[in-house]
Order: sequence, then structure tokens, then C-alpha cells
Amino acid sequence: MVKVACCWDDGVVNDIRLIGLLRKYNAKATFNLNPGLMPEHTGTPHWVTPDEKCWSYQGFANGKVGLKEMKEIYGDFQVASHGWTHMGGSVDPQAFIKDALDARHYLEDVFQRECPGYAWPCGDYTPVAARLLKDAGFLYGRTTQYTDRVGFTDAPLHLNSSCHHADRGFYDKFRAAKAANGIFYFWGHSYELLDCEGLWNQIEQKLAFLSADPETQWIDVIDIVR
Repeated sequence: MVKVACCWDDGVVNDIRLIGLLRKYNAKATFNLNPGLMPEHTGTPHWVTPDEKCWSYQGFANGKVGLKEMKEIYGDFQVASHGWTHMGGSVDPQAFIKDALDARHYLEDVFQRECPGYAWPCGDYTPVAARLLKDAGFLYGRTTQYTDRVGFTDAPLHLNSSCHHADRGFYDKFRAAKAANGIFYFWGHSYELLDCEGLWNQIEQKLAFLSADPETQWIDVIDIVR
């Protein structure tokens, strides 16, 4: 048996298509959101023009899910704080914990359920910030570091995953976790899939492969530490 979890950061429009694939393969996922950076309504993805000034990934401006549509889009999945404004752990400690809690409280109000998870923006983790998260009642903080022993830690606020979704060793790491009766946990940003059908086919193949294995049990990230 192998337990499989995944999470996706930043609340971008490509999450909508990704959620369709997750539902198709009965897969679970956690979405790490920054409510303070999300517009009122869902944006429209587009390729930027040479004179356009906006953040993009490889020239693709994915846009954010809107606050008004957030509950409908993510309602069947777990959500977690990614900070109100994507503020990392290296800033002033009080500013950091306010940013983390503002996002959590907003999400809990919208979804009417506890949201005790956290994902470190850009993997910006510090021991001081981790203690603040723990004292505030967060149960985990996902890093951008990797391990072949997911969940084997006494520091869940420094929770390492198995790999990024585009890792070349994705399938090998899954098989190793399965052989160890362990946990396979991957993460990413759906904007990395752009509007490229080849990349979308790759992630669908991975979800299909994982779900087709009779020994796969999909879990939420929070289940790793509970």
C-alpha cells in the first residue's frame, strides 16, 4: 500500500482545469491560497505582449481565481494558507504570523471548516516562523525540500515532500515509496502547465497511473501529520 498526496500553490486559473482531472481520477489535493492577492472575479489566462507589464511564467499570465468563485471552485478539496500576500518566513515575525493567520481565517470563514495547513511561500522557512505557526495552531508547513521518507519527522512545520510534479524521477520515487509502504507526496503550480497540451497530457498520465494502481490510497496533506 502507498498513500499519495498532492498540493498546488497560488490559486491560479489553471487550477480549474486541474480540478477537472483530479475529479476524473478520484484524486485528492490541497490548494494553498493567498486571498490577499486574489481579485474579486476570476481572471483570464493569456500570453503577454512585449509591452505588457504583469507577472507571467515563461510569458504566460495565468491569472488568479476570484474570491467570488473561490468556494465553488475549491469546495470539494482541502485548502490551506499560503499567506495573505505570499509573505515568507524571513520577514518581521509579527508581520509573518499576521499574514499566515489572515489567510487562514479568511479561508475558514469562506469554506466553513478548519484550515490548519500552511505552505511556505517560496520555501522561505525559519525556525522562529515555524514556532509561531505551531503556537498559532497550524499543524504543518510544507517546504520546497524533498525527502524519501515523507512524514517521518518530529517537525511537521517543516514538512518535506517527495518531489515536484515535473520531477524526472517522479515514477521512480512513487515506486520507492510504494516498496516502503510509505507516502508519496508531490506538489507544484498549475500555471507551470501553461496552455500546452503536451504538459497537460503528462500530468493527466501521472494522475491516471497513480489512481490505476490498486495499492494507491489518496490522502489529503493534513492526513500525513494527523
